[in-house]
Amino acid sequence: MSDVIEEFRWRGLLQDVSEGAQEHLATGARVGYVGFDPTASSLHVGSLLPIMGLVHLQRHGHHPIALVGGGTGLIGDPSGKTEERQLLSADQAAANAEAIHRQLEHFLDFGAKQNPARMGNNLDWLGQIRMVDFLRDTGKHFRVNDMLRKEAVRMRLDKEETGISFTEFSYLLLQAYDFLELHRRERCTLQMGGSDQWGNITAGMGLIRRVLGAHAFGLVFPLVTTSTGVKFGKTEAGAVWLDPARTSPYRFYQFWINTTDDDAIRYLGFFTLLERAEVERIVADARANPGGRHAQLALAQDVTRRVHGESGLARARQATAALFGGELQGLTADEIADIFADVPSTELARVDLPADGVAVTDLLVKTALATSKSEANRSIDGGGVYLNGARVDGIGARVTQGAFIEGRFLVLRKGKKNYALVKLLG
Repeated sequence: MSDVIEEFRWRGLLQDVSEGAQEHLATGARVGYVGFDPTASSLHVGSLLPIMGLVHLQRHGHHPIALVGGGTGLIGDPSGKTEERQLLSADQAAANAEAIHRQLEHFLDFGAKQNPARMGNNLDWLGQIRMVDFLRDTGKHFRVNDMLRKEAVRMRLDKEETGISFTEFSYLLLQAYDFLELHRRERCTLQMGGSDQWGNITAGMGLIRRVLGAHAFGLVFPLVTTSTGVKFGKTEAGAVWLDPARTSPYRFYQFWINTTDDDAIRYLGFFTLLERAEVERIVADARANPGGRHAQLALAQDVTRRVHGESGLARARQATAALFGGELQGLTADEIADIFADVPSTELARVDLPADGVAVTDLLVKTALATSKSEANRSIDGGGVYLNGARVDGIGARVTQGAFIEGRFLVLRKGKKNYALVKLLG
């Protein structure tokens, strides 16, 4: 077997690993899992690190399991949280679990002949356990004193005004039981997760040892932050989702393009499948020419392609080019609205648009791209005004309803960077 631990290490993905795990993984095809909390109908970019952990595990010949927490999602993991989560209904958790299942199919090969990926849902077993049986057979292996020392619990106990409910306090037992159940059902010997999961993972390792007398192993990835210390994946607009209905391919692509040089260099190892020599070449180019954004472009293309496919990447690149004076033809009205969301906009009522249209000079003034009609005429005469990406020829040019993209939007540009969006209403 090839050494997946060494790959994690050079990529910067290895925060901690239990003793003996490297030898265990190097001597045969093993089964490892990562749990995904179904608190939303989509995963976000913060989930990409553990997803890539499963991807590398499979690429090195092991069997990855993506376990959706349909059962534990009804409880809520306190790890890394300062307040108790809002509890999901059973229907919400089930719907979210199914949506996450579909998203993970973009990354893992469930049809591989040698080591296919597998999906699981812990509601399959947690939903069947009687409380008395669980307390007798599983709870007896845990000491409250040990549980109180876990970082996730201590952090919450320090907040006197909120504390921690028994519901969340019991989460550690449920995750430990997941590891035990997967060991029984799938011969799973490895659990991976973010570094805030170390306490939960070691609890599962201990439970397997006490109940079955078997060895299991744990591995955790670093929690990703930006170079400025901001939590990874958070923007002014909120989380960056993997679902294109929640974060468009263009916005997703822009998230990676807009990372700093230092972050982009780190993220190449974290989130791409580029080989080590290629990553080192890109890093060398990025450091030699900081303004060239070599790392950002390689990162944005690789990750967007993986999440949204070739067509999504192509649309994202076309949309990015459109923002810098590129072709608008073929873009939908929704894409126009997304691309130019931060551009000053002007509304125009459909009933106020004459049959023969409105003069471009009037629109330039109305949108404040020109302070007067004479200035607007000079800009048009000088060839510096563009309508939906096409140069406006002649100061007498008029805009009719047919010029609006899908009858909704018109994009005006003066010079290279001055944009205005005209919205046709009614």
